[in-house]
Amino acid sequence: MVQSSYSLNGSNEQRRIQTVVLEEKSASKNYALFNWLYILAQALVTMAPSMKAPKKQVSVKKGKQAVAKAVDAKKRVVKGKKGLVHKKKVRTSVHFYRPATLKLPRSPKCPHKAVPKRDKLDRFAIIKHPLTTESAMKKIEDTNTLVFIVDMRANKHQIKGAVMKLYNIKVQQVNTLISPMHLKKAYVRLSPEFDALDVANKIGII
Repeated sequence: MVQSSYSLNGSNEQRRIQTVVLEEKSASKNYALFNWLYILAQALVTMAPSMKAPKKQVSVKKGKQAVAKAVDAKKRVVKGKKGLVHKKKVRTSVHFYRPATLKLPRSPKCPHKAVPKRDKLDRFAIIKHPLTTESAMKKIEDTNTLVFIVDMRANKHQIKGAVMKLYNIKVQQVNTLISPMHLKKAYVRLSPEFDALDVANKIGII
């Protein structure tokens, strides 16, 4: 019985010693690892200032612009986006038309007509001839007016322009009359600075 108890005590002592040895070994390993990590950390701390990126110098103008931009963005956020609220369109007409689109003027590559159309109603065609009746002569003396037979298609503006170009005189007023003979008479009153009698002499009416 004594021997068996001694053998049990011996085995327990050996186990305890083994555990102590294992703990010391692990502790020494942990210490070595800690020591290595400490050295690495110190090396990183010494290298850190040289590894830092250089600071960018922000100008005062850019800073002000950034502040203004931020304030503007804040205002827009507070105000909200336009067009989010859809208002109903009020229609005041019962008719609906498509929107007007862009219509560019024609620019043909070549003319459709080789020769342009001649203006048939020019100043020579408008004024046919002056009238030399007694009543026409009386108009020249009394009202400073010349009487012409003109083309049926000519209007008052065209008659006025034709007289001014042909005889180089200023016209005050033009009246027209279609006679029963289907002739168009034009009563052309001259401006006060021109004398109808002198103009009639130059033309060859008198």
